[in-house]
Amino acid sequence: MHTEAIRFSKSLKSIARDQHVKAYIQNSKELYPLLVKGAQRFVAGETRPEGIARVKQTFQAGHEASIEFIGENTTSEEACMSAVQEFSELIKDLGSHDLQATVSFDLSHIGMMISDEMAFTHLEKLAKEADKNDVQLMTSMEESQKTDAILSLYKKIAASFSNVGITLQLQLKRSAGDLEELLPYPGRIRLVKGAYEEPDDIHIPRSKALNERYIEFAAACVERDHPLSIATHDENLLFALKSKGLLHQPNVEVEMLDGVRHDLLNALREEKIRTKVYTTYGTEWYLYVVHRIAEHPPNIYTFLSDIIDGGN
Repeated sequence: MHTEAIRFSKSLKSIARDQHVKAYIQNSKELYPLLVKGAQRFVAGETRPEGIARVKQTFQAGHEASIEFIGENTTSEEACMSAVQEFSELIKDLGSHDLQATVSFDLSHIGMMISDEMAFTHLEKLAKEADKNDVQLMTSMEESQKTDAILSLYKKIAASFSNVGITLQLQLKRSAGDLEELLPYPGRIRLVKGAYEEPDDIHIPRSKALNERYIEFAAACVERDHPLSIATHDENLLFALKSKGLLHQPNVEVEMLDGVRHDLLNALREEKIRTKVYTTYGTEWYLYVVHRIAEHPPNIYTFLSDIIDGGN
């Protein structure tokens, strides 16, 4: 990114978690409907049926699918239980429609902000439901202060369930050691550069060095024939991975966000590379959309265009 784009990205990330801004937007009768139009490119809708419909469209287009009911940092037991119920119903609906998709989630959405014990109880329930319905689960990675707790919970569940995967942020310096600890577990490893603003002393900025690190991590997974998700829209990085023979592997998939670079994902599919679209639904779309724009500032142009033309 250029300097101004980096500044814009950091500014967006700083306001993304501002609850006052979020509340203002959600309660604004004028602003909320406009922003919903812009969000439609990145979010399937606010309801589960809309999410399921988008997953069906994704499979019909020749891609595999991942879906998330958006939410994180849930601090009440009632809200956590409600989220778990929604995820459980989502898993059942995918199973009833014979959609072998992946359900992604944040552990902070299902109880980790209250206690690790609650999070694990809910995680185990979802893993059992997913196993019955031939659905995979993918645990998201969150801010660095949550990393130890997330990895601990993942290792505990992965010891009993092979259908649960884990996400690693390559921007965190610690991730090399984490990868070595995770490779013995059977769950799919999802590699992302990382969307969170982190302290300079623990993270690696977007750079050639970070891309080289991505290639090293991917190669380590491929060498051990470990299930791997390459989650990036970086065309140069994908070209480098492909040139090294790391994408044409039976256990490797390339995952991109719904509404972002479908042209590139379609081109990879035409080359017989496994591809996946990550879609979301729910009312908590604000933070998700802000992060999508912060990750790739040019998304602001499509966001504004969709507001103007109604999302068409």
